[in-house]
Amino acid sequence: MHHVVALALTRVVAFDLAIPAQIFGDPNGPGSYRFTLCAAAPGPVPTTTGFDLVAPRGLEALAAADTVVVPGYDPLIPPPPPVLDALRAAAARGARMVSVCTGAFALAAAGLLDGRRATTHWMDADELALRHPEVDVDADLLYTERGPVLTSAGFAAGIDLCLHLVREDHGAEAAAELARRLVVPAHREGGQAQYLTRSMPSAGTGMGAVCAWALQRLDEPLTVADLARRAGVSPRTFARRFTAETGTTPLRWLIAQRLHEVRRLLELTDLPVEEIARRCGLGTAANLRLHLARDAATTPTGYRRTFRARPRPAPEGS
Repeated sequence: MHHVVALALTRVVAFDLAIPAQIFGDPNGPGSYRFTLCAAAPGPVPTTTGFDLVAPRGLEALAAADTVVVPGYDPLIPPPPPVLDALRAAAARGARMVSVCTGAFALAAAGLLDGRRATTHWMDADELALRHPEVDVDADLLYTERGPVLTSAGFAAGIDLCLHLVREDHGAEAAAELARRLVVPAHREGGQAQYLTRSMPSAGTGMGAVCAWALQRLDEPLTVADLARRAGVSPRTFARRFTAETGTTPLRWLIAQRLHEVRRLLELTDLPVEEIARRCGLGTAANLRLHLARDAATTPTGYRRTFRARPRPAPEGS
């Protein structure tokens, strides 16, 4: 049987661990899997949600793993050297190495992501890239696969990655049947975006004031020159200061805000795509579809189907 071993590190994310445990440890799930939970040492392991779980095995379990899964954990707590050595040894032996969410920090610390494209939760992607510049961190993906090393974005993206593993091991039909039991989409491509929310500069800064002004005028054909004029500086100076403060260019930020408003209107209104495009400053429905496909790898109809806010049922007797 294919042996899947999950490594619970200190302050493990219980949800991240539950995903591989459910998919690979359920006796009624896909055949040919055996699931084991281990930790740096057998015994209690604190979670991020206020309770401990008990790992029955220590690092020796990794020596017999066909697939190693590292669920998310508190990345501020570095894995001890014996953990990193055990991960390296498992990879060198040919085990498939998988991370869910911030579990990527452990694989990166072991050097297993060097020169590879990897992802993690979008809130932690910058920190992963800062700590491990040799890793090609892409925060816009649900999961990545580079040979025998796979990483996923945060939380529920781990479901997509584990279903992908089942699909690879047992075929699409087995993965689809499992997805039906889990009541989740049967397949989401790894390249699909994480639907992350873009932030804006602090309201107390000069850039923040300009951005707040721009957000009230997304329906207008704003340009970088317009933003610079509002800030009272040249476009070149504005672009340099904006990039230094936000980490992105003014044009990219403006497009991101337009798309954020597009997503909000798709979720909360019945407005036609043409009207949403006009309100968000994207001009035409065709232009909106192009930008949404690039940003979120989906269509307006597909986005609405997935994220549309459903009305609450009326109370009985009303």
